[in-house]
Amino acid sequence: MKHIKIGLIGLGTIGTGVVSILIKNSRLIEDRVGIPIRLAKIVDLDIKRDRGIEIDKGILTTDAWEIINDPEINIVIELIGGYEPAKRFILEAMNNGKHVVTANKALLAKNGEEIFDMADRKRVAIGFEASVGGGIPIIRSLREGFVANNIESIYGIVNGTGNYILSKMTNEGGDFSDILKKAQERGYAEADPTLDIDGIDSAHKIIILALLAFGSKVSVEDVYTEGISNITPTDIIYAREFGYRIKLLAIAKRSGDEIDIRVHPTMIPQDNPISRVNGVFNAIRVRGDFVGENMLIGKGAGAFPTGSAVVGDIVEIARNIIKGGEGYRLPSRSYLPEKITDTKIKDISNITSEYYLRFSVLDRPGVLSKISGILGARSISIASVIQKGRRENEAVPLVIMTHSAVERDIQSALSEIDRLDVVLERSVLIRVENDERQ
Repeated sequence: MKHIKIGLIGLGTIGTGVVSILIKNSRLIEDRVGIPIRLAKIVDLDIKRDRGIEIDKGILTTDAWEIINDPEINIVIELIGGYEPAKRFILEAMNNGKHVVTANKALLAKNGEEIFDMADRKRVAIGFEASVGGGIPIIRSLREGFVANNIESIYGIVNGTGNYILSKMTNEGGDFSDILKKAQERGYAEADPTLDIDGIDSAHKIIILALLAFGSKVSVEDVYTEGISNITPTDIIYAREFGYRIKLLAIAKRSGDEIDIRVHPTMIPQDNPISRVNGVFNAIRVRGDFVGENMLIGKGAGAFPTGSAVVGDIVEIARNIIKGGEGYRLPSRSYLPEKITDTKIKDISNITSEYYLRFSVLDRPGVLSKISGILGARSISIASVIQKGRRENEAVPLVIMTHSAVERDIQSALSEIDRLDVVLERSVLIRVENDERQ
């Protein structure tokens, strides 16, 4: 074999980054693979727009089937995103015996079972390092580096937009809506930021990580998902006073014979390294039964970090093709296909956590005792309280940190508390993750 031929579907931001890396580091990549990796065809709906890189116009086309049906192309890269036609392109490419590299986390979260089954059945490789964490090699770590371990938990920041907004609110002050607008102006947030700020993007990613870590099939509907749009500067200030910072975390843990998987704003201790990960960076923390704690930090998005992950998958598959005549070396899901299970998902109402609770109450005698009585009736123990300001018969914040409690008890208590005539607004709840409880 004189060279590996690849076809790229999608010449957007990430696709342009991939092409740039393949061109600029072509000699380095050849030195590490042994033979050249050549772009045989590039597909995009717009093949006339200048991307700022030199591309042979003879390899540009608007027809994806020119790649999928070309018998000389070894690896197909799908970077158009979305569900269709991306799914059809991937499945047909695999059916034609081609290996696939993709960054499409939404598609893998929703239709991963069908895609992975096809890859295993056709004995072709699917590389998806770029689907989670940008340039962070978390997929490769779970599939190979931590393979000797039972993974006990995996959690972290997997969405750069959400982390950028919360970091700005924490470090510089300001309201959520104002910082979101600035993030959009600077290109850190999409014009429609729903997937990022509502936690949906993070949910897609933790589904992929849970599959690799636990061998468990999880659907999007299984993941409790809560976004960051209701986080206020007030909560960030009180979090700091208690020694915490607020981050949007994606969390997956073994919990007996269940998987506890969720996405929501979370208070974590200021001495936890993840609390100090700011801006568009991602951070993922993995605990294995023998390896202990490991943490990976890096840029979670962007043309070059994500493009680097895509090219890393291309190189891995190319090496396997050269050495063994096929690119398929690992089960696509880390576990053997027959070992993938329908593990029970722990309902959010049954989780145990510490909680930050903020109430807007009238400044009257006996208010704290009423609230603490309702909490105490459900075996919810108070760890600490902050009540500032004296404005008799006016609204003041009352903030409580609890010891470990069951979510359904907390929700029941808040429902009763919110009906008190001294409570003026709906209560605020933020879950707390402490290292000693991991």
